[in-house]
Amino acid sequence: MAAKNDRVARSALRDFLQSEAAGGIILMAAAALAMIVANLPGLSEGYFHFLHADTGPVISPKYGSMTVHLWINDALMAIFFLFVGLEIKREFVDGRLATWEHRRLPIVAAAAGMVGPALVYLFIAGWSGPLVNGWAIPAATDIAFAIGVLALLGSRAPASLKLFLTTVAIVDDMGAVAIIAIAYTAELSTLYLALGALLMATMYVLNRSGVKKLTPYLLLGAALWYFVFMSGVHATIAGVLTAMMVPITASPGVRDDAESPLHRLEHALAPWVAYLIVPVFGFANAGVSLAGMSPAILLEPLPLGIAAGLFIGKQVGIFGSVWAAAKTGFASPPGGATWLQLYGVAMLCGIGFTMSLFIGGLAFPGNELLVDEVKIGVLTGSILSAVVGFLILRFSPRWNDGRRGDADCDASVTQAV
Repeated sequence: MAAKNDRVARSALRDFLQSEAAGGIILMAAAALAMIVANLPGLSEGYFHFLHADTGPVISPKYGSMTVHLWINDALMAIFFLFVGLEIKREFVDGRLATWEHRRLPIVAAAAGMVGPALVYLFIAGWSGPLVNGWAIPAATDIAFAIGVLALLGSRAPASLKLFLTTVAIVDDMGAVAIIAIAYTAELSTLYLALGALLMATMYVLNRSGVKKLTPYLLLGAALWYFVFMSGVHATIAGVLTAMMVPITASPGVRDDAESPLHRLEHALAPWVAYLIVPVFGFANAGVSLAGMSPAILLEPLPLGIAAGLFIGKQVGIFGSVWAAAKTGFASPPGGATWLQLYGVAMLCGIGFTMSLFIGGLAFPGNELLVDEVKIGVLTGSILSAVVGFLILRFSPRWNDGRRGDADCDASVTQAV
């Protein structure tokens, strides 16, 4: 019986893939529901009124009284970014990104997959002017949504491609976090930044002193959120900074260490992030009223630039960089998959739902018209990328040259984590 239990025990990455797959499907449903509610007479008014309902208190004069939408985007999403930070640290310390050999391809692919969409966006929306601040909107990949689409394909999506998509999206998240912290930060409060740095130093000392209990890190992380919120840097960055200070016990080649604080916190947060936080964010941010809009809005510079950046820029950047890396010998492409299947996954990386909507709100704060255009562009580009990527993977021939199959890839995923 023990041997059987060992065989069915799943690693952290396999748990993550499965939870993200289910969460991605729920996210799709939440986004679709938001669009329906936002356009149904009798429900749309209540939907928008609820999101902008004044709940108080006034934490920062800059933001005024806290609304439901502000709590979701600045507080609830800080937990999402905490989870993202834990993923990043785990992968770099104890996962597939622990060595430079494994980092090379995801870093190159993610970097090209962020530059490509930004260039396409700027080419369409303009290199200067009021829309230039949205250059980063199509640069991010929504891992939950993309993995959810892969889950619908079952065994037709090789495990090596799931692993590739996950690692690229994790590196992509690092880039998105850096963009949010640097490009979308205006006036800074030196006092609150100093207080935040003091809390970071305290957590670092706790980590180096061998403190393994999670409570001190979570309490200090909550205080750090307040200081970052007051500092002018977007408050969600506090989640990533806290994650970097949470101790991890490395367990290379085997299941996660049950006593590792980082692994325990990541596993505890996973279902809440996948099944509650991300879908709630999607429901609160995907709804846009189409009343009075015509299909011609898709040709406006902002939505067109975003949609083209996601649909064209992502696939060209990621697939092109992987092809170049393979041809030059810089890195090997994922095993057990054809180039057409890899192209399909590159297409799925154009699903930029969660992070793209999030960055869109930061790029054009207070401008409801532009934010609505952002939503239309993100939804259009993401849906196109999802549908075309799904069809490519669904009908592309499988790897069949006898060198390596899906079973081998599944085994390699298990061994890697």
